[in-house]
This record gives sequence, C-alpha cells and structure tokens, in this order.
Amino acid sequence: MTARNERTDRRGFLQIAGAGIGALMAGQNQATAAPGQAKPRKPNLVFVLADQWRAQATGYAGDPNLQGKTPNLDKLAARSANFTTAVSGCPVCTPYRASLLTGQYPLTHGLFLNDLCLSNRAVSLAEAYAAAGYDTAYIGKWHLDGHGRGSYIPPKRRQGFQYWKVLECTHNYMKSYYYGGDDPARQVWKGYDAIAQTRDAQRYIQKHAGGKKPFALVLSWGPPHNPYNTAPKKYREMFDPAAIKVRANVKGKPQKDLAGYYAHIAAMDACVGDLLKTIDQAGISDDTIFVFTSDHGDMLGSQGERRKQRPWDESIRVPLLLRYPRVLGAEARVIDMPINTPDIMPTLLGLSGVAIPKTVEGTDYCEIVRGRRKPADTAALIACPSPFGEFVRPHGREYRGVRTRRYTYVRDLQGPWLLYDNQTDPYQRDNLVGKAAHAELQKEMEVSLQRVLRERNDQFLPGPKYIKKWGYRVNKRGTVPYKN
Repeated sequence: MTARNERTDRRGFLQIAGAGIGALMAGQNQATAAPGQAKPRKPNLVFVLADQWRAQATGYAGDPNLQGKTPNLDKLAARSANFTTAVSGCPVCTPYRASLLTGQYPLTHGLFLNDLCLSNRAVSLAEAYAAAGYDTAYIGKWHLDGHGRGSYIPPKRRQGFQYWKVLECTHNYMKSYYYGGDDPARQVWKGYDAIAQTRDAQRYIQKHAGGKKPFALVLSWGPPHNPYNTAPKKYREMFDPAAIKVRANVKGKPQKDLAGYYAHIAAMDACVGDLLKTIDQAGISDDTIFVFTSDHGDMLGSQGERRKQRPWDESIRVPLLLRYPRVLGAEARVIDMPINTPDIMPTLLGLSGVAIPKTVEGTDYCEIVRGRRKPADTAALIACPSPFGEFVRPHGREYRGVRTRRYTYVRDLQGPWLLYDNQTDPYQRDNLVGKAAHAELQKEMEVSLQRVLRERNDQFLPGPKYIKKWGYRVNKRGTVPYKN
C-alpha cells in the first residue's frame, strides 16, 4: 500500500475542528507559500456523482452510440486525469456511497446492502473538509440513511454536510422530492430532477465562488439508473432503438433500454457542460477540483445479466475524470492504474492539502495524480459480501475478486469462478478458469487475491454470517425492507 498522509481518528479530528485549529492539520501535500507571502487558498471541490453509469458509456470511452453526443464529457476528458480502470469495489448504491464518504471498505463501515444507515464512527469526507475551513454541501440522492426512502434526514445523520437539498432515494425523475436544510416539509424539484439539481448546484457555486472560504460540493444524480425511458423528450429523440449497436457480449435485445439509458446520459452531459461553464464564468476553474464519476455500472444485457452487483466490467468499472487546472494543467492524463472506491476520499483530501483521518482505509494517490510518482501496480478488491435483490440465487452468489490493469479474477465460496485477460478479451467472453494453459496465471491471481483479503482482514464468509454479525433484518431476497 502507498504511504498515506497524516491521519487523525474521528474523536481527535472533531475535537481539533471544534477548537478552531483544523488548519493546523493540513496534510503534507499542501502547497507552501514563500516567506512573507500568505498561504495559497485551498482548492474548491465539485464532485459530480451519477447512479449506474458504466465506464464504457461515453463518447470518449468509445461507445459508438454516444459519438458526438457527450461533447461536454469528451471535452472534460481531454483536460483531465482519466482513471480508465476506476473500480466500484462493491458495485451497488449504498455500499459505494458509504465507502466514498468514509474511505472505508464495506466490511468495515458495515453497509454491504442497500437501505442501511451509515454510522458516525468514521470521520466523513464533509467533516474532514469542514475541519480544514471549508463550506460543505450535498444536493440530490443520498441513500445512506436507512430510515425510509422518502423520509426527512435530520442534521445528525448528514455526515457533516451543511448546505442540504437531499432525498434518500427516488427514481421518479420527473416528480422528485427533496428536503431543504432543516425544514421537514417535503419539496419538489421542478421538471427532470437532474437538471433542477444542477441549477441549484450552479447557484451554490455562484454564491460561494467569491467567498472567504473554499467549498466542497457533492452533486448526486439519480439517472441514468432505470427506469430508462424517463429522460426529457429532446434527449429521448436523440436515440432510435433500432439503430442502437450493442456490445459484443450482449445476450437478448436491450436496445430499447439502451436508447433510454443513453438519453439520460445525454441529458446529464449537458448538465456537466452547464456546471463547467458556471465554474469558468465565476473565475474559479483553475482552483477547483472537478470530479465526474458514478457509483457503479449497469450490465444492460452483457453476459445476459442486468443491473449491478455483478463482477463483470460493465458493473464494476465506472467513469472517473478529475480536472484541476492549477495542478494538472489543461492536458489529458490517462491513468490506467486501478483505483477503488475507498481511495477517492484520501486522494481528494491529499490534492486539497487536507488531513486524512485515521479512520480512512483507502490509499492517497494524489502524488500519482500530480505526476510526481509513477502509477502503482495495484489490485482493486471487488466484492459481494451478501447478494440481494436481483442478484440472489440461483444467479447471484457471494464473491471476492481482484481487478488489475489487465486481469479480472473472481472466486465464490465454492472456488475459482472467473478469470479474464481483459487485454486480449475486452468483452470477457473467454473464462480462463480451469484451463491448463492458464494454470500459472490463475495461481498468481489467487495469490494476489489472498494478499488483498489478508490486508483487509476479510475472511470471506457466507453472507448470512455478516448479516447476523451486524444484526440486520432481511427478507427472502436478502434485501433490507424499505418504504418508498
């Protein structure tokens, strides 16, 4: 593991923040001023998170259906660090979001199923930024409260975010509700919620651009998560199901769903363009870290599978673009090193010159982003501790695996399950498990997986064992019951 920045546990971190000396805890990557000069202002953060947007589904990533139809993301990719092997280590909504906000793996924070409540045991992303003098904001989908998908979320369960326009979870994008601040009265976003939420984020940026404090804003969209046919009409008309080209590993006929999926994507690409224009017009683009990513992908017929939780690339790989002109310049930088969900928080804090709490388990790759160190030969852990919902038996199973630059290796409780050479087999159609010609490779990947499991203290137990350990109640589909 790469060496991490200075760390503090949650209690000590918040005590220092409460005493008003969070600035003393800046990480070792903070820029230093020349003698007699004021310290440079820390960068702003605009973190844009989509739901169920797979890495392959952009023009810049080569999707033939989106050529010329994601112009803003294509332009962003040409000016960003592009993590081409970004991995959603537990590819489903709540586990990803909990790992994003804590920098921890699911078996540490305990949210390996949807619709659970994230505890306050770890120092959150917002708390770390606030301790360093930031204003913090969250707009959109939360899915970390576990008290009902339409319920009000009180301040004590907001993980330190100050500005707040949030709903736990909805996929009714044309009639989407939220709670603003401390008002328990439910309000409604006008029209397509991703656009309305983007407009609110633009207003937040405009208001805070000239403020005395830097800000950290998370904008969390619900699309392109299904239902696929609910994007605004102008975007739906851009995609004819009959003209959709499917991936080489698709089984079935998902063209209609794909057309709707791409319509959501085109709508949000326009939103990305609006956000970047607002940042540029506010004069803060050079000193703003802008991130675009997703919580997990969507199989959409690949391997004959649907949705997420699966260990194939359409499910686990997500887009991850990071623009920071002051540090990275305006040129594209491709980073093919696997980066996992828990690594995002410490890497952002490192780039911002903000202390990384001791509760974080992920690795700070900010020096690799800056170009000061070469990308590491990492193996990202992928896991499904307890399958649920659409991924229950006979099709679903507990698994652990690793995704490297080149290979995917996965085993379930019965033994080795999947092995792919993603360089020669990018659509993962040739499973190499058990083939004599690849026995040595399989052995090497097993060694790599076992090393990662030891590092994470992951015993790879059956799902019911973890459910019992954490005291969760689930239904026959392994799902935590929730109310809409």
